[in-house]
Amino acid sequence: MAAAAGPHAGAAAEARFISSAKGKGLFATRNIRKGETVFVERPVVSSQFLWNALYNYRACDHCLRALETAEENAQRLLGRSSLVLPHPEQCSIRKDLHQQCPRCQVTYCSAECRQAALEQYHQVLCLGPSRDDPTHPLNKLQEAWRNMHYPPETSSIMLMARMVATIKQAKDKEWWIKVFSQFCNKTANEEEEIVHKLLGDKFKWFTPEGFRSLFALVGTNGQGIGTSSLSQWVHACDALDLPMLQREELDAFIDQLYKDIEKESGEFLNCEGSGLYVLQSCCNHSCIPNAETSFPENNFLLHLTALEDIEAGEEICISYLDCCQRERSRHSRNKILRENYLFTCSCPKCLAQADDADVTSDEEEEGEGETDDAELEDEMTDV
Repeated sequence: MAAAAGPHAGAAAEARFISSAKGKGLFATRNIRKGETVFVERPVVSSQFLWNALYNYRACDHCLRALETAEENAQRLLGRSSLVLPHPEQCSIRKDLHQQCPRCQVTYCSAECRQAALEQYHQVLCLGPSRDDPTHPLNKLQEAWRNMHYPPETSSIMLMARMVATIKQAKDKEWWIKVFSQFCNKTANEEEEIVHKLLGDKFKWFTPEGFRSLFALVGTNGQGIGTSSLSQWVHACDALDLPMLQREELDAFIDQLYKDIEKESGEFLNCEGSGLYVLQSCCNHSCIPNAETSFPENNFLLHLTALEDIEAGEEICISYLDCCQRERSRHSRNKILRENYLFTCSCPKCLAQADDADVTSDEEEEGEGETDDAELEDEMTDV
């Protein structure tokens, strides 16, 4: 995991400047087929969400790889320690490779991750014997963040702390500033101001104004990360060549397992965090995206996959909204986008719905409810 951040060789896309209003975009450099991986990218920095970690979703402190075996994962989510998963050989977790920081005992999935963290930011952030000391400034900062940001989480103060530590620890601070500046869709003067806050005397961005700039950078560019050893086990089981009866029994077991987990743990199934990805952050939003992100390697490596055929020169867009949000009204979708990403969408779907009434989906549902009540009243009157 110690390789440099960024897309792997052979990426079929490149970032291009579009306009001062829209900033950059990601464009196909060749024809891309539906289902094809456009690129695989490593983040420049990432961090697990704080509540997620507090509730024992055990992940590598550097790459977020799930550390529990699939069986341990399912047992915790179910609250049932007696559960036994079939085909345990399909679990990909290698506990024999796990390592801990000798000073603060945080856990990594491998020696490579421990070394990568140490070289980038952990020398500054290692709490040593103060890891469980609630009065330590870093622990107080995390507690304050948890008290303000309850699940479902979208970011972590530790992502910003790791950015700070990366710059503070780096020998070539200018190089890292240049990396982080790529996430700013700003004018040259504004980028210089951010650089000044990052590199200035006593780290100027520790001031309220500077910290707001950092919040804005992370808030508008952070990409959610999800990993799961159970999910990896399920995918491996799906690929097994089994007799029909065994396949039906295994599929039924997995279906029931997920139903039981949903009753016990709700939607919180994965180890979750967020990261900053240089190339992925250039992907603009569309309510009808032609690509999507995923984390099939059970770590922070992001895969961008084409949802349809994309021609060379065509812009590659993802959706900043989940499936349910994309089905809401144009007004509701843009309300979410303005509140979280500070822009109004002008994708083909939004333009086609431009003349729709400016009401949120909730208001539409309330209106529908009133109509149903009125119709029911009419039917009762008729009776």
